[in-house]
Amino acid sequence: MSDTTAPAVTPSPVRVVLADDQPLVRTALRMVMAETDDLIVAGEASDGAEAVRLVEETAADVVVMDLRMPGTDGIEATRRITAGRTGARVVVLTTFDDDDHVYGALHAGASGFLVKDMAMDDILAAVRIVASGDALIAPGVTGRLIKEFTRRPRDGRDTAPAGPNPAALRIAERTTEREREVLTLVGRGLSNTEIADELHISLGTMKTYVTRLLAKLEARDRVQLVILAYEAGLVSAG
Repeated sequence: MSDTTAPAVTPSPVRVVLADDQPLVRTALRMVMAETDDLIVAGEASDGAEAVRLVEETAADVVVMDLRMPGTDGIEATRRITAGRTGARVVVLTTFDDDDHVYGALHAGASGFLVKDMAMDDILAAVRIVASGDALIAPGVTGRLIKEFTRRPRDGRDTAPAGPNPAALRIAERTTEREREVLTLVGRGLSNTEIADELHISLGTMKTYVTRLLAKLEARDRVQLVILAYEAGLVSAG
């Protein structure tokens, strides 16, 4: 009897663009990715405009994006890339002394955040996570970012006239009480496992809640859920 088992399909490597104005940073990342089978460097950019162009030319899946670059900075480049039709996702390469830029990158559509002094294995894992369609909200990487983000005054909230909170209305109209409870915990930066334990539900059920929230709130990824929870007041400042 002949073997009719279909051969395993090998996933295509993740195509990565490295955008950083420091050649040494790009070189280090390129050398490490060259040793992997599932990540390839499709291009390197020293400024944001070049990064946008390379994404379009190379059909990159992920951009590892520095924020402080000459000319077009990482925030504007992130905004252009995520607003485009390529489907490329952006992981910000940052230091935590650059908070203002990081908050701008959140709103521009970044799907994750890497710290420049992270271990290379963790950086590679982060690129894979974002390439898979998830967002990098992980303890030790973005926990501090979320905490700092929720301590800051909401844009214009102190001076804007009193009125309905658009984010709160959107959430109230589209979600159940239980889903809002889950969203609040997502906004606090808890992982799926931590939320499942907190609410005494299975991990599979927790993942289903996140999927529903993404669909109902038309959010691209988990980072956008964090922003919505914050803007709606589900995550209190302080």
